[in-house]
Amino acid sequence: MFIGVPKEIKNHEYRVGLTPESVAELVSQSHNVIVETNAGVGIGADDDAYRAAGAEIAEAAADIFANTEMIVKVKEPQAVERAMLREGQILYTYLHLAPDPEQTKDLVNSGAVCIAYETVTDENGGLPLLKPMSQVAGRMSIQAGASALEKAKGGLGVLLGGVPGVKPGKVVVIGGGVVGFNAAQMAVGLHADVTILDRNPAVLEKLENHFEASAKVVYSTKVALEEEVTNADLVVGAVLIPGAAAPKLVTRDLISKMKPGAVVVDVAIDQGGCFETSKATTHAEPTYVVDDVVHYCVANMPGAVARTSTYALNNVTLPHALAIANNGWKRALADNRHLMNGLNVAHGKVTYKAVADDLGYKFVAPELC
Repeated sequence: MFIGVPKEIKNHEYRVGLTPESVAELVSQSHNVIVETNAGVGIGADDDAYRAAGAEIAEAAADIFANTEMIVKVKEPQAVERAMLREGQILYTYLHLAPDPEQTKDLVNSGAVCIAYETVTDENGGLPLLKPMSQVAGRMSIQAGASALEKAKGGLGVLLGGVPGVKPGKVVVIGGGVVGFNAAQMAVGLHADVTILDRNPAVLEKLENHFEASAKVVYSTKVALEEEVTNADLVVGAVLIPGAAAPKLVTRDLISKMKPGAVVVDVAIDQGGCFETSKATTHAEPTYVVDDVVHYCVANMPGAVARTSTYALNNVTLPHALAIANNGWKRALADNRHLMNGLNVAHGKVTYKAVADDLGYKFVAPELC
């Protein structure tokens, strides 16, 4: 199979779809890989590293899209990239379609076969291709929040860990999944006052057993959510409904009741965000203020730590890329129902139910494509 890796063009996105090591794996199994020039510079991999791995270097993204059967990316294709997709071409990347009707429309019209990292499942019901980026984003959320709390950046002027004789900052994490767990770990490590909210009894028990007295674990009700959020210095939104738009758990009214200078970090922004006041931002301009509350809503947080993120991502995406390349997408998906769950759009049809329901498309089962 001819596999293409274009350079990411989203604002301040430095990750790359395949590392040189991943390219070498694909080449060793008789596949051809074409990488856009300088695609890997953000992770410290120059064109020579890709050539040494067996890749051909292309001068422009147009060459990648025109001459390959499968495109491997990190972030959702931007409008100029979507215009280059063609009927039957495989797109393997993060998509996050539910809050993005324009992207969905373009992918449907392209006729491409679009496999989304974030909806591929595993035998435990987890999201293994989303997990490493959730781990990164969860940990980064505390770094970003701690920075935004600095007075010069509009925050309260609170040090999360406090100092002897001064109380630590109060961190509230909404959602106890992968993002929430990793956010809480980082906040606990900084000696902040940490509370985690969730509604799943099994998750609550797991969190309680892990953190013991170092973090409070609270069942999330409307009353509990309001009490914790209004008293928080930093709130991390870490909720996820696979493939669907995130629920707006924190209303604008509740934001208005928070402390002036408090910070919210919405890690769910890729799926539309879980704060009613959230709108996607970039690493170039990561924050804005609503009702005196600083909002950090960067939609590609892991892109800031591109090397760590790319290698962590390739660890989980490469096996499926090999399966698709070796067997073709239809056989690869038929052989692996978990990979089949990643199919969101194919030949003009929406094949992921949550996306179809959220955006008003007719759902077509992936097995029928």
